[in-house]
Amino acid sequence: MNTTLETPALLLDEVRLQRNLERMQLRMDQLGVAFRPHVKTSKCLEVVRRQVAAGARGITVSTLKEAEEFFRAGINDILYAVGIVPNKLDHALRLIREGLRLTLLLESVTMAEQVARHGTEHGVCYDVMIEIDTDGHRSGVKPDDPVLLRIAAALQGGARLKGVMTHAGASYDCTTPEALQAMAEQERSRCVAAATLLRNGGHACEVVSVGSTPTALSAQHLDGVTEVRAGVYVFFDMVMADVGVCTTDDIAISVLCTVIGHQADQGWVITDGGWMAMSRDLGHDSHGYGQVCDADGQPITDLSFGKANQEHGVLQWTGAAGVDISQRFPVGSSLRILPNHACATAAQHGQYHVLPQNGGDWQVWPRFNGW
Repeated sequence: MNTTLETPALLLDEVRLQRNLERMQLRMDQLGVAFRPHVKTSKCLEVVRRQVAAGARGITVSTLKEAEEFFRAGINDILYAVGIVPNKLDHALRLIREGLRLTLLLESVTMAEQVARHGTEHGVCYDVMIEIDTDGHRSGVKPDDPVLLRIAAALQGGARLKGVMTHAGASYDCTTPEALQAMAEQERSRCVAAATLLRNGGHACEVVSVGSTPTALSAQHLDGVTEVRAGVYVFFDMVMADVGVCTTDDIAISVLCTVIGHQADQGWVITDGGWMAMSRDLGHDSHGYGQVCDADGQPITDLSFGKANQEHGVLQWTGAAGVDISQRFPVGSSLRILPNHACATAAQHGQYHVLPQNGGDWQVWPRFNGW
């Protein structure tokens, strides 16, 4: 790849991007569920437009800034999939009053009462999902916990129960198809059980929302589920490759960096792509700060990325002795790094340098950060 891009630069292969989003949408269509992609991975309107064109029904966000940015761009059905807290309710209210169909998430009686009270005081009725813990990975209410009924009972007046939502984050630790399928079924069955408990208690529960990239691609059926969410599938990354739901040929983003020096006695190749370009996320720690590739994106198995400073990447030669690394990787030459965690690496950059699927010159797609 010949390029004059100033480095480090975040690259996006549009062919791989399109292939990834079509693969996921096709799978959801086959399983008979709506797909509500999580857009925190890209935070990019050009990417989200392609997801919607492929068949997405609404989107999922992790910040109210994402909700605001994509609402301004014309997307009007958004799930804010992080537990709402009092200091964000006024922001949510502003967006709803402007016409956004925003759904909030919570997991406690206290917050349910506050949301309902805030809605009553301001003349709105918030749509609310209850977060369900189906794997002990993070937050949420256990699917058989009686507190579910108390939370639902508190959602009246200024709030209404829309459904239940879970995220099988523990799927990131699975490494076999059998384990992934079992996790997908655990996620499905436990979230459906929570919905059943609520319905049996007299509460409407129209939406049953599950999702992670590994479980979405591994589920054998989704009986009782109404929608799926997934995010990192648009780009994939080395963690997803380790899990087994993609290969390195599916990873759509990489960080282009330039060799700036060597430490021959240490076997080190020094680049301008440190942890500020890659993030500090080590994933499963099997690839250091990412998989080193040549300028065309082909993995270099004898060059590892186990050390990084803020603006320096320190790559270690692990191949045959006697190789002149300064000749093999001369100063000024380009390398590409496949990220461990696409969301975290993308967050270090303000734009994607996109190689269009129809060829031609690089394009620039902006992205945003913040809350």
